Parts: sequence; structure tokens; C-alpha cells
Amino acid sequence: MIKALGMREFPPRLPDQPIFYPVLTEASAVQIARDWNVQASGSGFVTRFEVLKSFLDGYRVEHAGSRAHLEYWIPAEDLPQFNKAIVGEIVVTAAFGKITESTT
Repeated sequence: MIKALGMREFPPRLPDQPIFYPVLTEASAVQIARDWNVQASGSGFVTRFEVLKSFLDGYRVEHAGSRAHLEYWIPAEDLPQFNKAIVGEIVVTAAFGKITESTT
């Protein structure tokens, strides 16, 4: 879906996904993609992107389970503004699980 959006924004959240959780470290992103997303959906991806600090200043960094897992909690209704604050392209840095041309 990110590819279909030109690698410049994240797709809208599903009704059962009220929060968008961008994590702050690649290690956390890898763990989520590899250990959780693959089990839940068959594949997982790690992305890297930059967001304007002026946008992120409106949100707190949250600890998700441990101090190693730091993330922002962006409400689904704020995702369009988050997408506008992305600087440049979203880059896929790792992929796990069943990867096909339609998922990359």
C-alpha cells in the first residue's frame, strides 16, 4: 500500500487500528516485523523515514513494554497530517516472511 502511495505516505488505518505506532529504533522495528507481523500476517517490513520535528513535538515518546521500545502514538485521525510531515520517501530497509512482488 505504501508503494501504491508513491513511498511518501502511510495508508489510512483500519477501523480496528485507532493508533499508528512509529517506533524510534530500527532494532524495535525489526523485532516487530520479524517476530510479530510475520506471525500475524505472513510478512513484515521495516521502513525508515524522516518526519518534521515541528509535527512530532505535539506528541510524547511512549515506552511500549520496555525502555528499548520507544514509539509515538499517533491517533488515526492525525495520520493525514503525519503523512504531510514526512520529509522525502519512505524506504523499506528489511522484509521478513512470505515476500512477493505485490508486497514489496
